[in-house]
Amino acid sequence: MELKNSRAVVTGGASGLGAATAAWFRGQGAAVVVLDRQSGDDPWQVQADVTRADSAAAAIAQAVALMGGIDICVNCAGVVIGEKTVGRHGPHDLDSFRRVVEVNLIGSFNVLRLAAVEMAKNGRAENGVIVNTASVAAFDGQKGQAAYAASKAGIAGMTLPLARDLAGLNIRVCAIAPGIFATPMLRGLPPDVQDGLAAEVTFPPRLGDPAEFARLAAHIVENAYLNGEVIRLDGALRMR
Repeated sequence: MELKNSRAVVTGGASGLGAATAAWFRGQGAAVVVLDRQSGDDPWQVQADVTRADSAAAAIAQAVALMGGIDICVNCAGVVIGEKTVGRHGPHDLDSFRRVVEVNLIGSFNVLRLAAVEMAKNGRAENGVIVNTASVAAFDGQKGQAAYAASKAGIAGMTLPLARDLAGLNIRVCAIAPGIFATPMLRGLPPDVQDGLAAEVTFPPRLGDPAEFARLAAHIVENAYLNGEVIRLDGALRMR
């Protein structure tokens, strides 16, 4: 599928990896509707709570009204917490664990299931492409990352079943597992902390550029033989 003249929905598209993806896709000639928790003045940014069925359905309907259909869905919406299973103040808060799984895993599935229905209406040899955001934490989760790692492992684990489920509708599904990227959250850390994180990367020893994530998402869209795959994008980082 070519990006030019395609119609894409990007969740979490107001910042970070999602914003970079939306910008890159638009630069390649795609129409892009951003779904985000925050509403904006841009009519192409639609407010949505990805964890709620009604909110996501209304946002997808609005995207279809704006673009006439959907060809691509990129799920970048996500949250992260750092909390040990048993900490100084007792057990891991259950609500915070549930929230991370709801946004990262259930939210991604909620949006893609609705987008897939619209893609199936396209009636082409290739009706659509779905790209979800996993993380290296799915494989190399650190202390305090039980909730985040579990949610991202869920993204990785559902990639192949989704590809198999949607093959009959001519829809491909892949996931990207990024390493340490220069998102607003990380850029807010002290420089010495950022430098320490960058030094962990095998090569190149730096934080990932969100534009590199966007270009990989674009490649997945345009390479018709990529399907059912989780692709690490991490400079050969293996967290100790």
